[in-house]
Amino acid sequence: MTIIYGISVLGSIICFIMVLIQLFKAKGALHGILGLICSLYTFIWGWINAKTLNLSKLMLIWTICILVSMATGAVAAASAAAQIQQMQMQSQQEAPAAQ
Repeated sequence: MTIIYGISVLGSIICFIMVLIQLFKAKGALHGILGLICSLYTFIWGWINAKTLNLSKLMLIWTICILVSMATGAVAAASAAAQIQQMQMQSQQEAPAAQ
C-alpha cells in the first residue's frame, strides 16, 4: 500500500510542477510564485484553464493522483491505528502476568 501511496504522491508532485510551469508562462512571475506557495491555487487555475492550454489530461492525472494518495493514506492510517491498538492490548494482557 505504501508503494502505491509513494507513486501517487510522486505523480502529484510531477503534475504540480508541469502545471506550475504553464502558470509561470501564462500569468507571469507573481502568479507563478503564488502558485508555488499555494498549490491549491495552481490546481484550481489548471482546471479553469485546462481547455485553453490543453491541460485536460494532465489535470485529470493530477486529480487521480491526489485521490489515490488520499485513499491510500487513509487506509495506511487506519491500519497503523489498528496495529497500535493491538499492541496496547497485548501489553495490557502481559502486564498482569509479569507481576
